[in-house]
Amino acid sequence: MVAQAYTVAFEGVEARPVEVQCAVTPGLPAFSIVGLPDKAVSEARDRVRTALSSLSIALPSKRITVNLSPADLPKEGSHFDLPIALGLLAALEIIPADAVAQTVSLGELSLDGNLVPVLGALPAAMTAANEDRALVCPRASGPEAAWVGACNVIGASSLLEIVRHFSGQQVLEPAQPGEVLADPQARDLRDVKGQERAKRALEIAAAGRHHMLMVGTPGSGKSMLAARLPGLLPPLTPVEALETSMIHSIAGLLTEGGISRTRPFREPHHTASMAAITGGGRGAKPGEISLAHHGVLFMDEFPEFPRSVLETLRQPLETGEVVVSRANAHVRYPCRFLLMAAANPCKCGYLSDPGRACARAPVCGEDYMGRISGPLMDRFDLRVEVPPVAFTDLDLPATGETSETVASRVATARQVQAERYGGAVPRTNADAEGQQLEAVARPDDDSRALIARAAERFGLSARGYHRVLRVARTIADLDGAETVRRPHVAEALSYRLTMTKES
Repeated sequence: MVAQAYTVAFEGVEARPVEVQCAVTPGLPAFSIVGLPDKAVSEARDRVRTALSSLSIALPSKRITVNLSPADLPKEGSHFDLPIALGLLAALEIIPADAVAQTVSLGELSLDGNLVPVLGALPAAMTAANEDRALVCPRASGPEAAWVGACNVIGASSLLEIVRHFSGQQVLEPAQPGEVLADPQARDLRDVKGQERAKRALEIAAAGRHHMLMVGTPGSGKSMLAARLPGLLPPLTPVEALETSMIHSIAGLLTEGGISRTRPFREPHHTASMAAITGGGRGAKPGEISLAHHGVLFMDEFPEFPRSVLETLRQPLETGEVVVSRANAHVRYPCRFLLMAAANPCKCGYLSDPGRACARAPVCGEDYMGRISGPLMDRFDLRVEVPPVAFTDLDLPATGETSETVASRVATARQVQAERYGGAVPRTNADAEGQQLEAVARPDDDSRALIARAAERFGLSARGYHRVLRVARTIADLDGAETVRRPHVAEALSYRLTMTKES
């Protein structure tokens, strides 16, 4: 007899349907799995055989063949255990074959028949909903998958519970979505003493999703400023939260099925490899730029990252997605993030400090900052010098606005942009291009003349010109202005022409 069960195979954040065909036919006793299984899938036959034995179910002395269709799609992971077991139970007529065929299942089996949580329950539930099927998964994975309201999710702790459910002996209750995780205590912008220009740039970056580079001596507060950026960003919309959670589900970062509305904040160490940053490795897993989707990627000691790693950022910064190409996999991941970079002015860090002058100035600074290529530098909308703060100023009372006050202005500006551009996922000024940017920026004649003079004098590239317009549009949105005026352009240029290195 031949029975069908259904599961998924992961290609990036996409879960592709897989039909598990189980045939029990006369012949020499054997148990084979075909259809491009990896080592973990091939070992499923031993886990399934032992788990069934724990339920006092012995496999017949016949030839058992399990085909994972489509056969040319690579199958990876231990989540194929449960669908293989259900397909076999249906082929042996222990549970109804039609009931199994109406579900998508995934889960790893332990030798005693219990179910072990697996990665990717959320995208699997999305596929099950598209296929108009229910999802059967380990109980610990149920709250995560249940966030897809269009799919009925059944969570079980053991294979025995699933057998009883399909047999009608003990019907399992549908899983309920996990809790919305509480936002971590945001660090207040008011804690940073001085650095008013950097705080202003941080507000502009948050309002328009503009990439920002901070350069300053060690201890000047660059990391403190970056750590306070999440407190200025609005919470994720439901669509954004679902997109981000699907990536985190693949990476195994969702905690007890809970979904957070807080925007991701990733800060990889400068020794991270290219695969860790852009994605790759075994199974072409998502990298830091994808884990920061709809959030912030903070790269401290930016010039210390390997040159090859930095150069791989250029295309994702423009397109908002990355294609991880390997010999056996071509996986596409979204990566629409805000890049926040910090660097010292030179190797020793004190090039710009008159009290501790660098002994190799200016060569030390030129060599160090030269590790950032012109095309990559060109992609930073905001470039800010962060001067050192005198220790006498640290004893002064906190000054400036709180994160809550700034976040309110940022949220208002983001709402204006969302209404301006439309779409299911809110867009920002950083996403505007070409004629659309010209239409929404609408600089007056005085502003155009100022940009033209700056472009001629400082050699702005075409990309640089458009990025000045984007930043100016964001500054106008923060001011509540309908059109971009000269002060907005002048401020945008002041951030653009700092450390100019056009390509």
